[in-house]
Amino acid sequence: MSGTVVAVSCNEEYSFTKPNRESVTLLAGLGVEGDVHAGVTVRHRFRVRQDPTQPNLRQVHLMHEELFAEVAEAGFEVGPGELGENITTRGIDLLGLPTGALLRIGDEAVVEVTGLRNPCAQIDAFQRGLMKQVVGRGEDGRVSYKAGVMGVVRVGGRVRPGDGIGIELPDGPLRPLERV
Repeated sequence: MSGTVVAVSCNEEYSFTKPNRESVTLLAGLGVEGDVHAGVTVRHRFRVRQDPTQPNLRQVHLMHEELFAEVAEAGFEVGPGELGENITTRGIDLLGLPTGALLRIGDEAVVEVTGLRNPCAQIDAFQRGLMKQVVGRGEDGRVSYKAGVMGVVRVGGRVRPGDGIGIELPDGPLRPLERV
Protein backbone atom coordinates (compact mmCIF):
# COMPACT_ATOMS: atom_id res chain seq x y z
CA MET A 1 0.00 0.00 0.00
CA SER A 2 1.34 3.44 -0.88
CA GLY A 3 -0.03 6.92 -1.28
CA THR A 4 0.74 10.53 -1.98
CA VAL A 5 0.98 13.79 -0.04
CA VAL A 6 -1.76 16.13 -1.31
CA ALA A 7 -1.00 19.14 0.92
CA VAL A 8 1.07 20.18 3.92
CA SER A 9 -0.03 22.69 6.54
CA CYS A 10 1.23 24.26 9.75
CA ASN A 11 0.50 27.20 11.99
CA GLU A 12 2.66 28.72 14.73
CA GLU A 13 -0.47 30.01 16.50
CA TYR A 14 -3.38 28.12 18.01
CA SER A 15 -6.19 28.07 15.48
CA PHE A 16 -8.48 25.38 14.17
CA THR A 17 -7.40 25.58 10.54
CA LYS A 18 -3.83 25.55 9.30
CA PRO A 19 -2.65 27.35 6.17
CA ASN A 20 -1.23 25.23 3.35
CA ARG A 21 2.51 25.57 2.71
CA GLU A 22 4.88 24.72 -0.14
CA SER A 23 6.66 22.36 2.25
CA VAL A 24 7.02 21.54 5.94
CA THR A 25 10.01 20.21 7.81
CA LEU A 26 9.47 17.34 10.23
CA LEU A 27 11.82 17.31 13.21
CA ALA A 28 12.63 13.98 14.88
CA GLY A 29 10.99 13.69 18.29
CA LEU A 30 9.28 17.08 17.98
CA GLY A 31 6.85 17.34 15.06
CA VAL A 32 6.36 19.97 12.37
CA GLU A 33 8.85 22.81 12.54
CA GLY A 34 7.03 26.07 13.27
CA ASP A 35 3.77 24.36 14.26
CA VAL A 36 2.16 25.20 17.59
CA HIS A 37 1.77 21.47 18.38
CA ALA A 38 5.46 20.60 17.97
CA GLY A 39 7.24 19.47 21.11
CA VAL A 40 8.40 16.54 23.19
CA THR A 41 5.55 16.98 25.65
CA VAL A 42 1.87 17.48 24.87
CA ARG A 43 0.95 20.83 23.27
CA HIS A 44 -2.82 20.59 22.85
CA ARG A 45 -4.29 23.11 25.30
CA PHE A 46 -6.86 20.74 26.83
CA ARG A 47 -4.26 18.05 27.42
CA VAL A 48 -1.74 20.55 28.80
CA ARG A 49 -4.31 21.56 31.44
CA GLN A 50 -4.72 17.88 32.39
CA ASP A 51 -0.98 17.05 32.60
CA PRO A 52 1.67 19.12 30.81
CA THR A 53 4.29 16.38 31.30
CA GLN A 54 2.52 13.83 29.06
CA PRO A 55 4.57 12.71 26.06
CA ASN A 56 3.39 14.30 22.82
CA LEU A 57 1.87 11.44 20.82
CA ARG A 58 0.14 14.02 18.59
CA GLN A 59 3.15 15.70 16.94
CA VAL A 60 1.80 15.26 13.41
CA HIS A 61 -1.83 15.07 12.30
CA LEU A 62 -2.48 13.22 9.02
CA MET A 63 -5.83 13.17 7.27
CA HIS A 64 -7.00 11.34 4.18
CA GLU A 65 -8.32 13.53 1.35
CA GLU A 66 -10.99 10.91 0.68
CA LEU A 67 -12.79 12.16 3.82
CA PHE A 68 -13.46 15.48 2.07
CA ALA A 69 -15.44 13.72 -0.69
CA GLU A 70 -17.33 11.73 1.92
CA VAL A 71 -18.43 14.80 3.90
CA ALA A 72 -19.21 16.65 0.65
CA GLU A 73 -21.94 14.07 0.01
CA ALA A 74 -23.56 15.33 3.22
CA GLY A 75 -23.26 18.96 2.09
CA PHE A 76 -20.00 20.01 3.76
CA GLU A 77 -17.13 21.67 1.94
CA VAL A 78 -13.73 20.95 3.47
CA GLY A 79 -10.25 21.35 2.01
CA PRO A 80 -6.68 20.51 3.05
CA GLY A 81 -5.61 22.07 6.35
CA GLU A 82 -9.10 23.19 7.27
CA LEU A 83 -9.57 20.50 9.92
CA GLY A 84 -6.17 21.24 11.46
CA GLU A 85 -4.15 18.49 9.82
CA ASN A 86 -0.47 18.87 8.96
CA ILE A 87 -0.36 16.35 6.11
CA THR A 88 -3.26 15.57 3.79
CA THR A 89 -2.86 12.20 2.06
CA ARG A 90 -4.42 10.35 -0.86
CA GLY A 91 -4.55 6.62 -1.51
CA ILE A 92 -3.87 5.30 2.00
CA ASP A 93 -6.40 3.84 4.42
CA LEU A 94 -4.99 5.80 7.36
CA LEU A 95 -7.80 4.69 9.69
CA GLY A 96 -7.07 1.02 8.91
CA LEU A 97 -3.39 1.22 9.89
CA PRO A 98 -2.23 -0.48 13.08
CA THR A 99 -0.59 1.31 15.98
CA GLY A 100 3.13 1.61 15.30
CA ALA A 101 2.89 1.61 11.49
CA LEU A 102 5.68 3.66 9.94
CA LEU A 103 4.90 6.11 7.17
CA ARG A 104 7.94 6.85 5.00
CA ILE A 105 7.17 10.25 3.52
CA GLY A 106 9.23 11.78 0.73
CA ASP A 107 12.95 11.15 0.62
CA GLU A 108 13.70 11.07 4.36
CA ALA A 109 10.86 11.60 6.84
CA VAL A 110 9.40 8.76 8.89
CA VAL A 111 6.27 9.18 11.04
CA GLU A 112 5.12 6.48 13.46
CA VAL A 113 1.33 6.28 13.75
CA THR A 114 0.29 6.53 17.42
CA GLY A 115 -3.51 6.57 17.20
CA LEU A 116 -6.73 8.13 16.00
CA ARG A 117 -7.43 11.82 16.26
CA ASN A 118 -10.00 12.49 18.94
CA PRO A 119 -11.90 15.38 17.34
CA CYS A 120 -13.21 18.22 19.47
CA ALA A 121 -16.21 20.55 19.39
CA GLN A 122 -14.25 23.06 17.31
CA ILE A 123 -15.25 20.98 14.29
CA ASP A 124 -18.87 22.06 14.78
CA ALA A 125 -17.74 25.67 15.29
CA PHE A 126 -16.01 25.39 11.90
CA GLN A 127 -19.13 23.98 10.19
CA ARG A 128 -22.19 23.18 12.26
CA GLY A 129 -23.07 19.47 12.06
CA LEU A 130 -19.69 18.39 10.71
CA MET A 131 -18.80 16.57 13.96
CA LYS A 132 -21.49 13.95 13.21
CA GLN A 133 -19.75 13.25 9.91
CA VAL A 134 -16.34 12.59 11.46
CA VAL A 135 -17.50 10.79 14.62
CA GLY A 136 -20.22 8.20 14.35
CA ARG A 137 -21.08 4.60 15.09
CA GLY A 138 -20.07 1.60 13.06
CA GLU A 139 -22.39 -1.27 12.20
CA ASP A 140 -21.22 -2.99 15.40
CA GLY A 141 -22.36 0.03 17.48
CA ARG A 142 -18.83 1.09 18.40
CA VAL A 143 -17.74 4.71 18.08
CA SER A 144 -16.00 5.39 14.78
CA TYR A 145 -13.44 8.21 14.44
CA LYS A 146 -12.75 9.44 10.90
CA ALA A 147 -10.82 12.69 11.47
CA GLY A 148 -7.40 11.24 10.69
CA VAL A 149 -4.52 9.81 12.63
CA MET A 150 -1.80 11.18 14.85
CA GLY A 151 1.87 10.33 14.85
CA VAL A 152 5.34 11.11 16.12
CA VAL A 153 8.34 11.95 13.98
CA ARG A 154 10.98 9.21 14.08
CA VAL A 155 13.18 10.59 11.26
CA GLY A 156 13.03 14.20 10.20
CA GLY A 157 12.92 15.59 6.70
CA ARG A 158 11.19 17.97 4.31
CA VAL A 159 7.71 17.00 3.08
CA ARG A 160 6.04 18.51 0.00
CA PRO A 161 2.81 17.97 -1.94
CA GLY A 162 3.39 15.21 -4.47
CA ASP A 163 5.78 13.24 -2.22
CA GLY A 164 5.19 9.52 -2.06
CA ILE A 165 4.19 7.73 1.14
CA GLY A 166 5.24 4.16 1.84
CA ILE A 167 3.98 2.04 4.72
CA GLU A 168 5.91 -0.35 6.93
CA LEU A 169 3.83 -2.46 9.30
CA PRO A 170 5.19 -3.27 12.76
CA ASP A 171 6.42 -6.74 13.68
CA GLY A 172 4.30 -9.00 15.84
CA PRO A 173 0.56 -8.92 16.36
CA LEU A 174 -1.03 -5.78 14.89
CA ARG A 175 -2.88 -3.54 17.33
CA PRO A 176 -5.83 -1.48 16.05
CA LEU A 177 -5.67 2.29 16.47
CA GLU A 178 -7.25 3.88 19.54
CA ARG A 179 -7.84 7.55 20.35
CA VAL A 180 -4.80 9.55 21.44
